[in-house]
Amino acid sequence: MTATTTNLPSLYEPSATEAKWQKFWEDNQVYKADPNRDGESYCIVIPPPNVTGSLHMGHAFDNSLIDTLVRYHRMCGRNALYLPGTDHASIAVHTILEKQLAAEGKTRYELGREKFLERAKQWKTQSGGTIVNQLRRLGVSTDWSRERFTLDNGLSKAVLYAFNSLYNEGLIYRGKYLVNWCPASQSAVSDVEVESKEVDGNLWHFRYPLSDGSGYVEVATTRPETMLGDTGVAVNPSDERYKHLIGKTLMLPIMNREIPIIADELVDPTFGTGCVKVTPAHDANDFEMGKRHNLPFINIMNKDGSLNENAGEFQGQDRFVARKNVVARLEADGVLVKVEDYKHSVPYSDRGKVPVEPLLSTQWFVKIRPMADRCLEFLEKENSPHFVPERWTKVYRDWLVKLKDWCISRQLWWGHQIPAWYAVSETGGEIADNTPFVVASSDAEAREKLVAQFGENVQIERDPDVLDTWFSSGLWPFSTLGWPEETADLKTYYPNSVLVTGFDIIFFWVARMTMMAGHFTGQMPFKDVYIHGLVLDEKGKKMSKTANNGIDPLILMDKYGTDALRYTLIKEVAGAGQDIRLEYDRKKNESSSVEASRNFANKLWNAARFVMINLDGQTPQQLGVPEATELSDQWILSRFNQVVQQSHIYMDRYGLGETAKALYEFIWGDFCDWYIELVKSRLQNKADAASRKAAQQTLAYVLEGILKLLSPFMPHITEEIWHTLTQQGADSKQSLSCQRYPEADTKLVNPELESQFELLIGTIRTIRNLRAEADVKPGAKVTTNLQTDSDRERQILTSGQSYIKDLAKVENLTIAEGQKSPAKSSNWRKILAIIFSLFLVRIAFAISNAMGSIPIVGNFFEIVGFLYATWFISRNLISAQSRQKVWAQVSQITSAEPTPESKEPQTTPEKVIAGVVGTVQVLIPLDGVVDIAALRAKLEKSLSKVENEAQSLTGRLNNPKFVDKAPAEVVQGVRDALAEAEKQREILRARLQTLS
Repeated sequence: MTATTTNLPSLYEPSATEAKWQKFWEDNQVYKADPNRDGESYCIVIPPPNVTGSLHMGHAFDNSLIDTLVRYHRMCGRNALYLPGTDHASIAVHTILEKQLAAEGKTRYELGREKFLERAKQWKTQSGGTIVNQLRRLGVSTDWSRERFTLDNGLSKAVLYAFNSLYNEGLIYRGKYLVNWCPASQSAVSDVEVESKEVDGNLWHFRYPLSDGSGYVEVATTRPETMLGDTGVAVNPSDERYKHLIGKTLMLPIMNREIPIIADELVDPTFGTGCVKVTPAHDANDFEMGKRHNLPFINIMNKDGSLNENAGEFQGQDRFVARKNVVARLEADGVLVKVEDYKHSVPYSDRGKVPVEPLLSTQWFVKIRPMADRCLEFLEKENSPHFVPERWTKVYRDWLVKLKDWCISRQLWWGHQIPAWYAVSETGGEIADNTPFVVASSDAEAREKLVAQFGENVQIERDPDVLDTWFSSGLWPFSTLGWPEETADLKTYYPNSVLVTGFDIIFFWVARMTMMAGHFTGQMPFKDVYIHGLVLDEKGKKMSKTANNGIDPLILMDKYGTDALRYTLIKEVAGAGQDIRLEYDRKKNESSSVEASRNFANKLWNAARFVMINLDGQTPQQLGVPEATELSDQWILSRFNQVVQQSHIYMDRYGLGETAKALYEFIWGDFCDWYIELVKSRLQNKADAASRKAAQQTLAYVLEGILKLLSPFMPHITEEIWHTLTQQGADSKQSLSCQRYPEADTKLVNPELESQFELLIGTIRTIRNLRAEADVKPGAKVTTNLQTDSDRERQILTSGQSYIKDLAKVENLTIAEGQKSPAKSSNWRKILAIIFSLFLVRIAFAISNAMGSIPIVGNFFEIVGFLYATWFISRNLISAQSRQKVWAQVSQITSAEPTPESKEPQTTPEKVIAGVVGTVQVLIPLDGVVDIAALRAKLEKSLSKVENEAQSLTGRLNNPKFVDKAPAEVVQGVRDALAEAEKQREILRARLQTLS
């Protein structure tokens, strides 16, 4: 259903409007992509949110940026595809379902894999659409007919193909290595699923005695329970303190196990005592040292976080209970030296919410180096992908260089089950580290392979683990387009145009996608990577579940409208990659930032209503191209085309925030505040018909252009206004978002005219400000004198005097050359005459000197010269009256004050308020316009009030008890209030000075 009225309702209702157009877009498949359509392809695949998720501010920000880009490029004529989808989120789904089962007194193992997966699919059907529906509310222009899910049949086929291919090429292997283990979910977790937290812990110091009884070494640890698995102590080979101990052995307390002292460059001799306990099965660095020095790997921990049989008397105890008991035993044995308070970083499982444990475990791994090197080659030779901002290229490169083999197996059931089958009949019916296996594409293929090796009676079991979700996400840019099949979508829309993502996952997701793409498709998955910053809270802090400082975008969308939130998030971006801060009042659930964008939407709505009321029911197409014969029409068309030009430049360089700001200033300032006001008088029925039509044409043309420019940023309100403006019928399936984005007509861009209007607008604004300062009544008209020495400025002001008189409510307007003081001018003439006279005397003396060399003639000229000099001095310098006149004339060069001898009558100066714009002086006589005495009294009263307030606030800030004890935000609030009071005080004093 589309807008059918010839004008808009008086109030803009975002919720109803947004729901209507979201339904319209989807019902009419407005954004359905067609690989056979003309135009250069433009494709972005959505960074898939977890199927368990709800829309948070990060989603809103990321998808607002993406949608704005896609909408812009679609309107520029490109064949655009914005492909939606969700990630199956293995760990998150497990967490939800296992909590449900626990409430029922069950476990997933009691339920069984098959029934657990049925329950997971049922949950996904019932609750998994939440995030998708919320994205719909955001108004994203996705092709919902192509929506993908990382566990759908097509993507499962792609994952199966990728795993088999990598395994057959020797790039996937199974081995026993150290992994991040989450005891809560009892699964390995990736680095991205680990969050480091600063905790107040302890550093325990204890002694390990030398086996020969000659002494001991002191070690320190934050995890004393792990000492039960120690198989060595390491020192730096260059550390003189311990060189004599290298090669000796120690007796491990409690376990009474002899362990060696080894030398390794990894040890930092300045940390602690310089001696480091080595637990190869429970620390990443120790794992590497253990391999280098052939130390035993002793695992002391079960998968649930309890200690196993290798922990001796502490078997069965939870790791944190065992920690206390181990410390107590060490203290009882006399080897505990000291316990220090120690603040350090502890890795937590993002899903399990417990500290992860480095655990030695048999897992599946991807051999990273060949794939990472391929990506480095693309980067070095082709700068592919291109990062925006450029600084992230180095971060990406460094990460590729440092990457280690990737653990891809997870001990979960919901996900892509690893396509490996074991001949368990060869190892007692269970999967063990040495159980023979095959990798295949199906059960049938696996059976065929295993039967060929072990006979018909072989007992087969599939690997119970699933793949890391990042494995399927790594294939996302091309698997969603049909890979490994050669589809039309893949041919048209791959590689993707750009990946839009936050910097916090550049290492995990971006690198995995480029490695997978480089290997499987021979090219990078996207041309550009646009890295955006974070949305920070009102205090400038990162939003997180831990800090509980998130801002719910749905609340802001309900309160201010979706377009207002979208526009705020984009407009706040000061530059690519920069964080943005969102103002938010948590008590009221209000945001001044989003409210400002809501006000902008209302401004546009009201301006559009005014325009349509004055078009006599005609559309922009019916009115035709503007015939701009008047200055104001030419000016707004120049400004419009200038903004169109800027928008293309900004958008093509990912300057979305800069574009949004430029549009805001043009629409609110140039169009609404100035042009509409300038043409109001021309829209009256009594106005000249040709002028009225030109104004209508220009208003309609620019308004439609504005709607097109703003559509990618605020799609709902612009769609509603456009359908009404262009009078689309009820059955119309046309959408503003598919119209052509404006192209600049450079012939209409007139920088000189824009400069002239800057002066006119500045003059009008100055007159308005002066009226406000002098408390001139809004309806009263004033006399205004504009003075400037510039011929150009006088010409501009003269040509625009009708605008000045109309918008500034000026009755009598005088535009003149800057006035000069008559007294000063006269004085200058007199002084110049005196100087000239002296100059003539000097010439006379020179002539007389020359004539002096001639007999008789010389004597005659000496007499004449002497007589003239005597007369001149007597006439101009000797008499007191003459001296006074000369010095008075000189003094008046720098002062307009009349001399005591001035005979001109004195008059009481007229009260005038003055301002300056450029080199134009603006003068408004106040006599007869305002009650000067009353105004002065009012200002004095306000000044007194402000000064008292400033004094009170200063007193509070000078009170040490208040400053030291009051909350920081309260003290800052007082400082801000004082600054505002001082500012108001200066303004009031200046206004009083004007009246003095």
